[in-house]
Amino acid sequence: MMKKVCWLMICSMIGAAVLSAGVPAHAGKAIKVGIVDCYSGPPSTYTNDVRDAFKLATDKINAKGGVLGRKIRFVTRDSKFKVDIGLSAAKELIMREEVDILMGTINSSLALAISDLARREKVPFLATFSKSAKITGEKGHRYVFSMNENTALAGKAGAAGLARRPYLKYWIAGDDYEYGHALAEGVWKNLTRMKPDVQKLGESWWKVGEPDFTPYITAILSAKPDAVIVATGGRDCVPFLKAAQTTGFNKQMPFYMHTATELSTLMPLGKDAPEGVLGTSNYHFYHPDTPENQAFVKEFQSAFGRYPRVGALYGYITAAFVSKAYERAGKVDTETFIDALEGMSVDSPVGKLTLRAYDHQVMFPMFMGVTKKVPEHEFLIATDIVTLPGAEVMPSIEEIKQARKGK
Repeated sequence: MMKKVCWLMICSMIGAAVLSAGVPAHAGKAIKVGIVDCYSGPPSTYTNDVRDAFKLATDKINAKGGVLGRKIRFVTRDSKFKVDIGLSAAKELIMREEVDILMGTINSSLALAISDLARREKVPFLATFSKSAKITGEKGHRYVFSMNENTALAGKAGAAGLARRPYLKYWIAGDDYEYGHALAEGVWKNLTRMKPDVQKLGESWWKVGEPDFTPYITAILSAKPDAVIVATGGRDCVPFLKAAQTTGFNKQMPFYMHTATELSTLMPLGKDAPEGVLGTSNYHFYHPDTPENQAFVKEFQSAFGRYPRVGALYGYITAAFVSKAYERAGKVDTETFIDALEGMSVDSPVGKLTLRAYDHQVMFPMFMGVTKKVPEHEFLIATDIVTLPGAEVMPSIEEIKQARKGK
């Protein structure tokens, strides 16, 4: 009887070995992604689409068997736009949830804090909406990647548009935190290179979440600049445009604001958004008018019942980069994943996008336009769109090297 039992055990072990032949190691164990972002208040107009498009893309990947025999799963944490809350959440995701990858966040100050954590813990951090150029520039490192445009790209694009206009005397105003100062610096630095005769009359900085922009607007108008560079972050873009419309600021003073033409900013205001505002964005559901973008819009609308906003592009391509990098790596291993990700290209609704190997920055095209009411929509759109290719607005590798030398 004992011999029979032993023989059955041996047969069972051989059978298991045969069945498992060709199955990847740890098949069935999910690739886990932890997303820290602000899902409370005004910033959610940008962040919800990142999460939803990431889900849309990973659901498709998982339906086809996942990556290397594993499904991609994700969990979210709400930072409430606070650095301490977001950083604690990121630590918890690493220590308790044991995520393979971190994603987020719209707050640039928080992104820099999570980036430092990711470097210490050797966990890849994919920044999906925070735009400070420091993330992949001055403070860049092996474990951080920017999956959206940064203030260097936006600054160069904004400067290119302003340089074509007759304005010479400028005022700079914006949110008094990392993103606001980084964007203002990016625009002004490039504008002075492109048009050396411009002058800066002064600056105004308000706290994030400022409840009343009227005193600032009044002071700017009294200074009588030719135009204003407005450097507001995700929490204040919509409130500032609302104040501009209420005070008539846009009719009295030309101004540029990055993301002013983006659907996330314009839709919450409906027809009450100000016209004539110069803005830049990486994505519009109506531009570029290509089969690839049309298919993406249809897919997103079918899943969520709304038009995709710029965050949807970031979430969608992040899933594409993640899955393709693991496939190229051939195993779920952090260092091999990073090696595979560097220099990789993926197809997207706005064309092929490449993640530059040196600084880990996705090379996005920038679309510059002017806000305008149109009869076919209950919100304003961007018109007179000019496309600035990613290669033209990216900071050079030499600039990145110089920034990192000075850190």
